This record gives sequence, structure tokens and C-alpha cells, in this order.
Amino acid sequence: MKTSTLIVTSVLVLGCLNWLIIAKERVLQSGRTVLCELVPVDPRSLIQGDYMVLRYAIAEDSAPHILENTYDGLLVLRLDENNVAKFQRVDDGSPLGANEARILFRRRQNSFRRGTIRIGAESYFFEEGRANDFSRAKYGELKVAPNGECILVGLRDAKLKPL
Repeated sequence: MKTSTLIVTSVLVLGCLNWLIIAKERVLQSGRTVLCELVPVDPRSLIQGDYMVLRYAIAEDSAPHILENTYDGLLVLRLDENNVAKFQRVDDGSPLGANEARILFRRRQNSFRRGTIRIGAESYFFEEGRANDFSRAKYGELKVAPNGECILVGLRDAKLKPL
């Protein structure tokens, strides 16, 4: 009885993990590339190694427009000819324009940065000794699905070149 329960549980866990991986791979393959301007943050952590904490300008720009009791939702971003995003509005369900994209947001509830808006990945780990390379990062490169889910795929400099 215990062995069969263990097998069934293992199959369910592995099935769920594979489903999540497939969903992320789908976003990577078919998601729209969106470049989000980064707000400068110290790129070092002595405890965890070299990494960069990411904060997005659109999160800060959108915060005053999101009701205080709203903890998650969608933002509409306006994309320029280089796919650089600017906050347009909080999504109200109206159709998107050709140069617009939706992105998910969440408001922090249980941290020292309580109330701040969170969009996508918040840290970018890199090899030890490469802090100077990544300190030039000006944009986070995200792949964004039509439903607003996003995945950080890299960082870019001020000239939009991958780092």
C-alpha cells in the first residue's frame, strides 16, 4: 500500500513539474520580446554571490495608478519601435493596440518592501567576477505571453545590445 501511494504521488509531482516546464517553454518560444527599463540597484551580494537585483521603471510608474486594495492584475504597456515598454494604463479589458502588450503584476504584501509592485523576475544571477559587465544593464529583456505571463531572458545595455 505504501509503495503504490509513493509511486502515484511521484508520478503526480513529476507530471505537474513537467506541465510547468512546458508552459514556460511555450512562453519562451512564442512570447513577444519586451524590453523594460531597469531602475539602478547595487549588483552585489556577499552572501549569495554575484547577482543583480532588478527593479523595473514600469513598476514604479504604474504604482500610483493601481488601487491600494488591488494585489494582482494586468498592466498595459506601450512598445516603441525597439520594443521598449512604457506604462500606458492598468488593464480594463479593452482591446490592445498594435503596439501594446499586457503584463502581470503583483503587489507585495509580506516583506520589507510591502506595497511595492512586482513585475517578472527580481534578480539576475551571473558568474563571479562579471559584475562590471552587468552593471551596464539598462533594460531587462522579457518574453511576454498574451495572458501577461513573462520570463526574463536576459539583460541589455543602453544601446539595446545583449550583455
